[in-house]
Amino acid sequence: MQNSDNFPRLLQSFFSQRLIAQRRVSPHTIVSYRDTFRLLLHFAQKRLHKEPSQLKLKDLNASLIGAFLDDLEKRRHNGARSRNLRLTAVRSFFRYAALEAPEHVGLIQRVLAIPNQRQPRTLVGFLNRPEIDALLAAPNRNTWLGRRDHAILLLAAQTGLRLSEMTALRHEHIWLGTGPYVRCQGKGRKERCTPLAKSTVVVLKSWIREQGREDSKTLFPSKRGGSLCADGVQHMLRRHLAEARKTCPTLRKKRVSPHVLRHYLPFLTMSCPAAAPAFDWHSPEALPT
Repeated sequence: MQNSDNFPRLLQSFFSQRLIAQRRVSPHTIVSYRDTFRLLLHFAQKRLHKEPSQLKLKDLNASLIGAFLDDLEKRRHNGARSRNLRLTAVRSFFRYAALEAPEHVGLIQRVLAIPNQRQPRTLVGFLNRPEIDALLAAPNRNTWLGRRDHAILLLAAQTGLRLSEMTALRHEHIWLGTGPYVRCQGKGRKERCTPLAKSTVVVLKSWIREQGREDSKTLFPSKRGGSLCADGVQHMLRRHLAEARKTCPTLRKKRVSPHVLRHYLPFLTMSCPAAAPAFDWHSPEALPT
């Protein structure tokens, strides 16, 4: 009979059986949970002077988990949101462990009782029309990299797609004929279609023509031809943001992230939602009033 206190075995089956085979969670969730336990194992190794392969479930008690969360705040300077995300991954594992190792239910219950840290709910910022124009003008469209970055920024601001949805796009997800749209599988495996503005269609047609149409090809590849990662997109945005701030001083006071770009479309179309698909980005007269 296998030892139910074998933490490495439990952790492996949590990922391979619980998350992947049974729940079929998204790759983004797998990566987030993996990073959480990578940090936790490193912390436990330093605190308990044990190799991760030698850890027992009883070693990961509520006291150690609490100290780990405090360490995230003090040493890594994580905010309440990041702290709570790490705690969510730990709770998910311990709920699974309760089924596999019921003799440790007391220890597990104390870990599950660790509360989330309360956090302020601040308003998400948004960019106005001059700020978006300055950001879209920042990439040098005389280069391949600049044309790609311009297309990414334009599509992100016009459609409100999440960063993970943008990096996962392929040619097959874009329809540029009558009734143009972009199709993606979003959060919670929800498939949705978002209409495209005329100017966005023009840019994407030119970009896809330059690449050569192929359904399985990544829409926005890296310089090496692979898929862009989240860090790559964030670095690209910071680089063009620094250039845009030279011509648009109001951007200097704003913290701009890929998520902030998602809040531009509602700002444009809140009084005229039906006009969104035909909106001309380059015509000031077309701006809804």
